[in-house]
Amino acid sequence: MAKPRDEMLSIPQVIEEIGVPRATFYRWRQLRKGPKAIKLPNGTVRIRRSELERWIESWEEAA
Repeated sequence: MAKPRDEMLSIPQVIEEIGVPRATFYRWRQLRKGPKAIKLPNGTVRIRRSELERWIESWEEAA
């Protein structure tokens, strides 16, 4: 059975999903507190669904 593909999310998709202002998310990225991202050759940034879920879980554990 083939492994399902890990969805690649754009930053607007991530911001909508976690419900924070755009400026907050970019500040987290600047401080290296956001989820790990991938910069594609065309310059766009994507975040793997699995990385977003891991990042959210790390905040749950810290709370």
